[in-house]
Amino acid sequence: MTDTVIYRFADPAALGAAALAGQFEGEAHDRRDGFIHCSARHQIEGTLLTHFATLERVALAVIDAGALGASLKWEKSRGGEDFPHIYGPLPFSAIRAVHLLKRDEAGEWRLPEEL
Repeated sequence: MTDTVIYRFADPAALGAAALAGQFEGEAHDRRDGFIHCSARHQIEGTLLTHFATLERVALAVIDAGALGASLKWEKSRGGEDFPHIYGPLPFSAIRAVHLLKRDEAGEWRLPEEL
């Protein structure tokens, strides 16, 4: 794949702790699966609706894929589509931005305009 930016949804507190620690080691489902789950731009809406349907807010990290080197692998996942997976910790220095997403008045997720 040639995506230069990938995305990661996470608990805002987990990303805050990662900022202090200098790296994000994933959440429980990542540790269970052995890699940090991420999405390409065209996959983030589906990931948000599939895995975060019950939450009211979530953080979205914008990640520089080029900074990850060999730890980034594109592998088949949901629907047989290739998704970015990070093997090992995500250095916080590779995160370009973090957006806090919340639902609008109608209960729908709103992505930042710059995405």
